[in-house]
Amino acid sequence: MIILFLNCGSSSVKYSVYDWNQKRSLCAGAVERIGIDGSFISQDRNGYPSFELKRNCKDHKDAINLVIETLTDKEHGVIENINVISAVGHRIVHGGKFAKSVIVDDKVIEELKNISDLAPLHNPAHIMGIEAARSLLPNVTHVCVMDTAFHQTMPASSYMYALPREWYTKYQIRRYGFHGSSVLYTSRRAAVLLGKNVDEVNTIVCHIGAGASVTAVKNGQCLDTSMGLTPLEGLVMGTRSGDMDPSICFYMMEKLGTKPEEMYKILNKKSGMYALTGDRFADQRDVRKGAAEGDELCKLALDVESYRVKKYIGAYMAALGRLDAIVFTAGVGERATNIREMILKGLENFGIVLDEERNNCADTNKAECLISAPESKVKIFVIPTDEEIVGVQDIVALLAGTYDVYTKFRYIFQEKEYRNKLRDAAFIEEVKKRPFLLKAAVNLPEQLKQKENK
Repeated sequence: MIILFLNCGSSSVKYSVYDWNQKRSLCAGAVERIGIDGSFISQDRNGYPSFELKRNCKDHKDAINLVIETLTDKEHGVIENINVISAVGHRIVHGGKFAKSVIVDDKVIEELKNISDLAPLHNPAHIMGIEAARSLLPNVTHVCVMDTAFHQTMPASSYMYALPREWYTKYQIRRYGFHGSSVLYTSRRAAVLLGKNVDEVNTIVCHIGAGASVTAVKNGQCLDTSMGLTPLEGLVMGTRSGDMDPSICFYMMEKLGTKPEEMYKILNKKSGMYALTGDRFADQRDVRKGAAEGDELCKLALDVESYRVKKYIGAYMAALGRLDAIVFTAGVGERATNIREMILKGLENFGIVLDEERNNCADTNKAECLISAPESKVKIFVIPTDEEIVGVQDIVALLAGTYDVYTKFRYIFQEKEYRNKLRDAAFIEEVKKRPFLLKAAVNLPEQLKQKENK
């Protein structure tokens, strides 16, 4: 069974192809600059050189058509023809009150349109992508995978705002949360690594990238999460402000004569790390480089970012009552050794003790890593996220009629025997070059267990 997975932005279409029978990803790519001069497609295929082709795409239909052409191309393709595609998955950033993935029909599209103003930077583009894909692949099942679905188990005490009641009943103003598929995957992998059932484990998942969130997972279900009505709330991010006093908006709108849409743009596109570094760096790699070179604003940006994460961890520890594990994931969480250290430093009295050597050698693109010290009461993991496998299994189960809300559904990555073969192979190659990586890795491939025991 071949699954095509799409993630449509306002000027881009990211895609991947997954072979469910072989349990492996065949390729991943993106069409960028849709509707803009110089649009192009790029694709990475396992075992082959990267491919790139320039072609103007005036809209999402052109872009998805280019994706299909590339996937079926004799030289660069991964499938014989489009008829082998069993289903198309669509990642939806804001699924409103949808509690699980759903098969697309006209009613689903209508509901997504009704809530599109809750995520104006994302959902309109998702809808354009769905409509374009359905017109090009009308005989294939289309499925929406909701990024907000995991958080629908939050109690009202977590998701309600202290605002006029009618805003909730009439306009659906509440906290929804995001990065749901990532939190679902990593929290369940943490349970596997702890050797416990999901419903026995309390975790705090720190999904830290250009967009960032912290989620408290109690007995396998979402208790609370830092993002709110939109992805703007919570942590300091690449260009998003995160938590702030709302009065600032009204004060500065009056001072600057700014309209609401301009203020919205400032908070989402011109704030965060970008603003803290003096309107220079939104990518944390640039910020870390600047800090290492002595740039004081870059140092400040990292301090503000890491302190905000630390505050959320402390708050969620209180909310959970008992904490079994902290998980770091996503681009920064998986790769930034010093950021993890800055976040966790000073939490030793709470039973959270980082092992410096394990943290330094955690090559998280390649393996799941344990980075807590032996005496740490709370385990600390770095777990590479895999949102694709969550969406793919939702789709397969929907087609088979065996799917249910995540609290009643078991994923293949919850099994002890589950392995990401491609990631294992890459990690084995890295260990040949850098044997010290074994110090942090957990859930080792069989080929490395004997080496570790020696």
